[in-house]
Amino acid sequence: MSTGFTYGLLVSGDLGYTCLREVCEWVPPVFVFTDRNSREITNFCLEKNIPVFQGNPRQGKGFSFIAGFKVDVLLSVNYLFLIEKDMLSRPARYAINFHGSLLPKYRGRTPHVWAIINGEETTGITAHLMTEGCDEGDIVATELLSITQQDTGADILKKYFSHYPLLIKKVVDKIENDALQPVPQNENEATYFGKRTPADGEIIWLWDKSRIRNWIRAQARPYPGAFTYYEGQKVTIHRCDFDNKGFHYQDENGLILQSGHHPVVKTANGAIRLSDIESETPIYFEKGKVFHERN
Repeated sequence: MSTGFTYGLLVSGDLGYTCLREVCEWVPPVFVFTDRNSREITNFCLEKNIPVFQGNPRQGKGFSFIAGFKVDVLLSVNYLFLIEKDMLSRPARYAINFHGSLLPKYRGRTPHVWAIINGEETTGITAHLMTEGCDEGDIVATELLSITQQDTGADILKKYFSHYPLLIKKVVDKIENDALQPVPQNENEATYFGKRTPADGEIIWLWDKSRIRNWIRAQARPYPGAFTYYEGQKVTIHRCDFDNKGFHYQDENGLILQSGHHPVVKTANGAIRLSDIESETPIYFEKGKVFHERN
């Protein structure tokens, strides 16, 4: 692709690295920003002689770096840091972020995980103009992705790896052809979900079976996983399936209805079989015992 514009990239992690490699085939960036832990990105830039800034760009550090370059467009993919106003005002044309949801829904962190937790059947990627707010800028392009009943958070991330470059290419083409038409987000429809940590994965057995199943698959390996406790031991669950095992409605939620290494458990509205379990040592789960929350 021949281009009359100069591009700078803000990228982190494996997804950022994949997109960086793709973008370099069309519009080699004049610089790259990344975090200190994204070593593949840094090494790639060194190999290709692309100037690279590592670390937190805030408090003027990023602007001091970017001020030495003529840049028309900033493209941000999976970048770890919020960008301050000084850097946002630097590109002559656009500063564009690529976010893993269909904005204005699911602003914030790990939107694909939250989408599965909430039982969504569709997600996507949104390219939007960057502002000082979180994922609030005008939308310039979208890419839709389906969420199947079997998809885990890791499965959606795999889809991102192939679909993010497609959307970036679409946006770059629009920029090159002066065809970008930003559309404001509908603030009345905006939702926001925050950062998740491994400690947030605990199962609440009062939930219905669909909520528990979505909770488990959203966080399945290689993510840390949803967890519960059995006889004082932490148990991580990476998959569950609905089961037809009967129970009495007055039985306690979390009650083990069928013994085994893959027990059947009562929830508020049906039974589930814990099909993929991780624990420090193998456990034979006994009928009549109860999974419980952290003491």
